[in-house]
Amino acid sequence: MANETAEIESPSTNCTLDHAIHQTLFPVVYIIVLSIGLPANCLALYYGYLQVKAKNELGVYLCNLTVADLLYIFSLPFWLQYVLQHDNWTYNELMCRICGVLLYENIYISIGFLCCVSIDRYLALVHPFRFHQLRTMKAALVVSSIIWGKEILTSYFFFTHGEFSKDPDSHIVCFEHYPMKDWEHSINYYRFFAGFLLPICLLLFSYCHIFKVVRKSQGTQTKKKVQIKHLVLSTVLIFVICFGPYHVLVVIRSLFEKDCVFASRIFNIYHFSLLLTSLNSVADPVLYCFANEHTYKDFMRFKGSCVSFFSCRKATNLSYELKRVEATSEENGRSRNVSSKREASELCEHKVSANESSGNGTE
Repeated sequence: MANETAEIESPSTNCTLDHAIHQTLFPVVYIIVLSIGLPANCLALYYGYLQVKAKNELGVYLCNLTVADLLYIFSLPFWLQYVLQHDNWTYNELMCRICGVLLYENIYISIGFLCCVSIDRYLALVHPFRFHQLRTMKAALVVSSIIWGKEILTSYFFFTHGEFSKDPDSHIVCFEHYPMKDWEHSINYYRFFAGFLLPICLLLFSYCHIFKVVRKSQGTQTKKKVQIKHLVLSTVLIFVICFGPYHVLVVIRSLFEKDCVFASRIFNIYHFSLLLTSLNSVADPVLYCFANEHTYKDFMRFKGSCVSFFSCRKATNLSYELKRVEATSEENGRSRNVSSKREASELCEHKVSANESSGNGTE
């Protein structure tokens, strides 16, 4: 408790920062991730279970990836309340540490399993017979245990430090320190090199060789090539968009953030990059559509149904518009005919009255 109080009252955390981005952009993104990510990941977990049941080692990696996303999604209501209360944490420090670990470690668990998916596809397509023992259910379970164990040990490092601080408005700030503390520099360099740079190098190496093999293969069907291409592009996009900006800014902060002046300058762009990592929980289920042939066929069938549905609606709307135009034209035509007949009748009446007047004058 004394450590917690000392941490809260530490003068090094009294940077005056504009947290407006937390009250405007963050709630919108968090609500979108909750509303889309939760059902999408539940469905993805079901498809992953089917693959595990079919003894497909790829399903093990995808299930673990989904579990990591769901754990993060379950922490979002707490973060949503936090940002809506102007960055004031109303729960205890243990809950702050748990939510903080789920927020940050989900990034590296997701990166680890995305990397496993790419290496598994590399071994399956480039070396289908040479490393068959690495593509078994047992090997997948061992690798998954190593990834979770590594991240749990990293999380323990955070649990040994107090995560509460106090801003000039007397708000209890959770899992944020401005300027950055000394112990954060080493963990940030480790995150960048071991948690991001190495995996993305392995991913790019795997997919470059996959592209070469698929391009040269004469027996691979066109649909299969398209499926592999979509899997590669979706994985690379998740890495580049969701994780790239955050890790670049983590290194920049570690190198240059020495005082509150730099912290205030980089605050908005850093937190925007952190917000991009949340989209990972929405993007990951897309991999299920391309990682397995049966799931890919279901996805293409669903896509075709959606296209047909909207095409039919468009055609129906167009037909309705044409009928309405024709009806309007017919109505206008009838109106013109009635008007013409009325004018002709009035003209005849005028001529008759003129003749009668002329006859009366002659008499």
